[in-house]
Amino acid sequence: MRVVKSVKEVRDAVKEWKAQGLSVGFVPTMGYLHEGHESLIKKAVKDNDRVVVSIFVNPMQFGPTEDLDKYPRDLERDSKLCENAGANLIFHPEKEEMYFEDFSSYVDINGLSDELCGKSRPIHFRGVCTVVTKLFNIVNPDRAYFGEKDAQQLAIIRRFVRDLNIDIEIIGCPIIREEDGLAKSSRNTYLSKEERQAALILSQSLNLAKDAINSGERNSSVVIDIISNSIKKEPLAKIDYIEVVDSLSMKPVKTIEKSVLVAIAVYIGKTRLIDNFTFNI
Repeated sequence: MRVVKSVKEVRDAVKEWKAQGLSVGFVPTMGYLHEGHESLIKKAVKDNDRVVVSIFVNPMQFGPTEDLDKYPRDLERDSKLCENAGANLIFHPEKEEMYFEDFSSYVDINGLSDELCGKSRPIHFRGVCTVVTKLFNIVNPDRAYFGEKDAQQLAIIRRFVRDLNIDIEIIGCPIIREEDGLAKSSRNTYLSKEERQAALILSQSLNLAKDAINSGERNSSVVIDIISNSIKKEPLAKIDYIEVVDSLSMKPVKTIEKSVLVAIAVYIGKTRLIDNFTFNI
């Protein structure tokens, strides 16, 4: 497995593979990889002849008060995980390799980015769409893999790939959880021991909502109240949002009549965590 830093090195490697008739899978990440990322890489390895993993903490998707500077980084650790999972190439560029000094071109999306995380992070998805488009153009993969924990991001990427006629298959992979139910996240490392225990309220509250829906509850307000009342019992938790939205449009629904995403964002101390589940009728 190789680690490269330049766009040219990635393109040269992929061109060589494709000249041999090999398929290419791609897993874009911001590093500090965990078992969730590992599951994406292993799925890509299973589906493709060669796999590229990008590790780039994208400054464009962080707001001025967010955690860009303290976002965890450990390339040596990440490289071992990628190699053990079967990846062939890591693309680990510097910011200057990805963004020219006078960079002024962006990819944006309307509608899907207005709800959920888009409300409290208004520039986030423009940054995501722009960097993912750049990475797609650099790597030119056949398939790209994303986690369903970032369900809104996945829906947005699927939409702009469709809208812009990008010839890449987008594959969503299930949420990977700790044994106690906490969704795997690089930001879990920010949590103190007490906060780590408190963070279990996310998955616990979603399980209560899932049970209610499976038992026949179809009123979104009732489902939201179930989650809210559960989270409010945890003193270290502060709700950012609780939403029941259409799985495709990301728009809130009053009644659960078709596939919906039940999504939450909660601050545990100063750390913002997200979780969700999809219910299909």
